[in-house]
Amino acid sequence: MPAYAVIGAQWGDEGKGKIIDYLAEKADCVVRYGGGNNAGHTVVNAQGEFSLHLVPSGIFRPRSTCIIGSGVVVDPDVLLKELDYLCSAGVETSRLQVSDRAHLIMPYHGLLDNLDERSRGDAAIGTTGMGVGPAYMDKTGRSGIRAGDLKDLPALHPRLEKVVESKNAIITRIYGGSPISASDIYEKCREWAERMGNHIQSAEVTVRESLARGENILLEGAQGTLLDVDHGTYPYVTSSSPSVGGACTGLGISPREIVGIVGVFKAYCTRVGGGPMPSEMVDATGDALREKAWEYGATTGRARRIGWFDGVAGRYSANVNGFTSLVLTRLDVLDGLESIKVCTGYNVGGKVVKEFPASISTLENCQPVLEELPGWSEPTASTTSKSDLPKAAVDYLNCIEDLIGCPVHLISTGPGRDETIPVAEIL
Repeated sequence: MPAYAVIGAQWGDEGKGKIIDYLAEKADCVVRYGGGNNAGHTVVNAQGEFSLHLVPSGIFRPRSTCIIGSGVVVDPDVLLKELDYLCSAGVETSRLQVSDRAHLIMPYHGLLDNLDERSRGDAAIGTTGMGVGPAYMDKTGRSGIRAGDLKDLPALHPRLEKVVESKNAIITRIYGGSPISASDIYEKCREWAERMGNHIQSAEVTVRESLARGENILLEGAQGTLLDVDHGTYPYVTSSSPSVGGACTGLGISPREIVGIVGVFKAYCTRVGGGPMPSEMVDATGDALREKAWEYGATTGRARRIGWFDGVAGRYSANVNGFTSLVLTRLDVLDGLESIKVCTGYNVGGKVVKEFPASISTLENCQPVLEELPGWSEPTASTTSKSDLPKAAVDYLNCIEDLIGCPVHLISTGPGRDETIPVAEIL
């Protein structure tokens, strides 16, 4: 021990990449435990600005071993491109391990993802189309291809042919698409095996050995709790478990090893794609915040929907994960607003509720109960001490702590590593 989980507490895009990069100064291992390259983590430090999709954000800290765990679905083409990108910037990547149990996103997964979304028409979920969902479907359907299979290509070949035959039946008969070539995909696997082979290891053993030595381990989440396939706004969710439970299943460690659970919140809310968002601002204020903060997806470039901070959803996320501390990011984006609103409840058919509903139809009809707080004119951008924050900003932080029921231990006031206010030790 110990392990510390860093969890997205909203709908993703909370700024976890920056926070992991900051906290990794004290981490011996940084381990990504779920999701795929549909997640984008932006990191800004002395080496430059980087957009990562699979490689853990601790890769910039020389002391940290970086691991892609078994709960991640890995697109080898994306991973290799990302490694080339990092190497060209002078970032040393030999410390990266990919679990031999991690499932691969195969070429047919992206094709099926897009064909399925197209067939849904107006009811499309808004996936990234990168094959993440179909890869997880194959994982649970026991027909997936794992990273370790690349180390035994003769055994993989006949399995791959059977899988491709099955996929072609779906592609051609259900969606009317063109079949794919099993031999072409096998050649892809040969290329991946040659380039990825040294990175594919028994990563879970590395994690257990690190824990046995008493080293600090950061468990890096992707997406956010409200996109969790079990606990999120189903069916407008991802196909994995971004909440803390996914850290255990995605790495093969005991819950007893996790001593800290850090919830990362934006100072407001954002969401990409379809699905309910009760505190959404469909007005000029929301548009202005989107442009000021450049709220466009690091992975897809899609505009993010903007909302006021949602205390109901936030408290639910805290209950699901058991947060021991909070991180608040993008506080500086709210600089200059005359007033700031916070959602403290939902009005459903004339009744105010404080619990986050499971029913999508109920969520879609929730009207936010908003409390208005004073804004601040003094800039918080790049502030590094809580004592230098305007009183109204501190009052806003206190309001969020009261709503969530957990203390804020770290505040981000800009994209750079040093634009951070440490309030209390996390690691």
